[in-house]
Amino acid sequence: MKLRRDFLNVSATSALFVLSFTTFVPATAQTISSVYTSTAPKNCRAIESRNTEDGSATRVCRGKAGLVVLVNEDDLRETVSVGRDRAAAAKEPAAEAWFGPFNSTTTTVEWRMRHGKPFAIIQRWHIADNSDQDKDGRPKDKAMLAVTRLPPGAVCHVAYVDVAANPNANELARKAADEIARGFACGKDAVNIVGASGRAVELAKAR
Repeated sequence: MKLRRDFLNVSATSALFVLSFTTFVPATAQTISSVYTSTAPKNCRAIESRNTEDGSATRVCRGKAGLVVLVNEDDLRETVSVGRDRAAAAKEPAAEAWFGPFNSTTTTVEWRMRHGKPFAIIQRWHIADNSDQDKDGRPKDKAMLAVTRLPPGAVCHVAYVDVAANPNANELARKAADEIARGFACGKDAVNIVGASGRAVELAKAR
């Protein structure tokens, strides 16, 4: 009888351990995921047509969970912000987060989601390097991933990942989004340089 009681106690303990382990480990993996949207002009609504004199243009693109992505191009430089509508996005710090060198973004936006709600976006930027030119004298682009936090709270850049300097740049950007974005204080905290620094990050920090 004692042997049966001991077996039941061990079985109950083991079951509790297995239950605790299985409910803890998959939870993190299942609650955070990525979805993607496009900021290609054909998928967006043009607010201001391209000005041939200064190359300026503004478009609003559909995001996730009722959010929109505001892309503004001026003098061969872009800013990308997010908000409930164009006016809200234009007031966010991200709308003023410009880089000194000429730059542009790819049209794919990665949204980091938790329980179906977005908390950060990741986007690839191409920053012109005037000190590294091709045979025709045009500056070569250096790639960088920018992580931007989303509402509730302000929208701003929280981390930069140099693509050339980090073979696992995408993983580093996702990790930064998951661990830094929600607790980041825009206007107070400094943007994090995640992984090894490189030329793209140097250019991004130059004004």
